[in-house]
Amino acid sequence: MSTIDIARPAPTAAPATSPAVGDGRGNGRLRRLLVQSRRLSGLAVIVAFWQYAAPRGWLGSTTPAPTDVWTAALELIRAGELQAHLLVSLERVAKGLAFGLTAGLLLGLLAGLVKAGEDVVDAPIQALRMLPHLALVPLFIIWFGIGETAKIALITIGPIFPLYINVLHGIRGVDERFVESARSCGVGTFGLIRRVILPGAVPQIFVGLRQALGIGWLSLVVAEQTATTQGIGFLMNDAREFLRTDVIFVVLVVYALLGLLTDQFVRFLERRTLVWRRGFTGV
Repeated sequence: MSTIDIARPAPTAAPATSPAVGDGRGNGRLRRLLVQSRRLSGLAVIVAFWQYAAPRGWLGSTTPAPTDVWTAALELIRAGELQAHLLVSLERVAKGLAFGLTAGLLLGLLAGLVKAGEDVVDAPIQALRMLPHLALVPLFIIWFGIGETAKIALITIGPIFPLYINVLHGIRGVDERFVESARSCGVGTFGLIRRVILPGAVPQIFVGLRQALGIGWLSLVVAEQTATTQGIGFLMNDAREFLRTDVIFVVLVVYALLGLLTDQFVRFLERRTLVWRRGFTGV
């Protein structure tokens, strides 16, 4: 009987050394930290110049240094004034933006998706857009009085126009070839809007949203300059009466930070929403 040789199993190769998971996570955190540091570098340069120039009188004899502004801010926080006025302002701008952004989005969709809607809506919107809405304060006071309604109405009117224009042009900027391709595949009207037109318009809509939020904060500044006893605008007016330039700069810095935070929030939503879009990010 022939001997049957049983082949010995080949020696198992040593597993290749893979990089530790923690190293990849650490590198990712480091990259994010570097990106954030680079984005804040411009602000850091401005603050450093401000700190250097203010004591030397380069920015005027009454301009406080950032350290003085920080001290004044801490005093207001300890007294509870800054938080109380800030909450009132946030409530005002939230109401105004809720109305304004909704109106701008709906009007843009109507004009962009329906040709007859553009014929009816676009001319009045373009005419009103040419009016300086911040100069409408006396008219709003006549219509709505000096209470909260006039202030919220002023904040509402500003964001409508940039969002409307960007929604309209975002929809009309969708390539007609994509629309025809979808129709040839049997996609209906609602499917066409949901799958082709709106996804193609979303990048432009986010641009309009960023512009609208900026105008909303600008409108808040003007709205709180007249006939108010609450809000960070009132805090700035009160500081002006008592020549507290440090408090005035505290309010200006708060306005700037609020605008920056809302813009960064919209950019975060844009990155999360448009994960499918690979655009040019710079050289």
